Amino acid sequence: MQNSQLVDVSVFQKAKSGNYYCGDSYFYHEEDGTFICALADGLGSGEYAKESSQIVVDTIKADSNMPIKSLLHKCNQKLIGKRGVVLGILQINLEDEKYFYSSIGNIGLITITSESLKKRNIPQPGYLSGYDRPFKVLAGTVEQDMIFIMFSDGVTSKEIANPNLFHKEVRHITDTFSYLFQQKLDDDTTLIAMKYRKETS
Repeated sequence: MQNSQLVDVSVFQKAKSGNYYCGDSYFYHEEDGTFICALADGLGSGEYAKESSQIVVDTIKADSNMPIKSLLHKCNQKLIGKRGVVLGILQINLEDEKYFYSSIGNIGLITITSESLKKRNIPQPGYLSGYDRPFKVLAGTVEQDMIFIMFSDGVTSKEIANPNLFHKEVRHITDTFSYLFQQKLDDDTTLIAMKYRKETS
């Protein structure tokens, strides 16, 4: 996919072995000073997992400028009677240089500063399934050349800790992950690498 204006993006995705459908769906978009990325993982695998994750992503795509909590509530309502999903949403306000993030279930996010300081955000337990529940949104400051890596549970803690992944260019991150681990993956897997590039005058 094409790089956006201020946030470079590269994506690795692979379906569970033997499945035509990947149960993970994702979306990213940059417009009017805001960048958003969402990654949804339908519970289980196969066609029904894909259906639920795609419903969530389509819901976010339709109203991507809404606050994260509003998006989470809207997605939750769309899942009544459907298979549940785990979901991560990252929004970056490119003008204020602030980011906001929420994760329900096992969608992970790692931030890496230009000084290689790494921080892994801990998701809320559970999943979205149509039942009302509280949502927590984390906030932080975006720095020049900051890297965000969002990933589904097909990525293990050992894999995401591999030092070869922590590179300055997002394409290198996804290419390295594919080279090192693609043949070892036994679940639906998505890894999205994003890099904020401050606009220069």
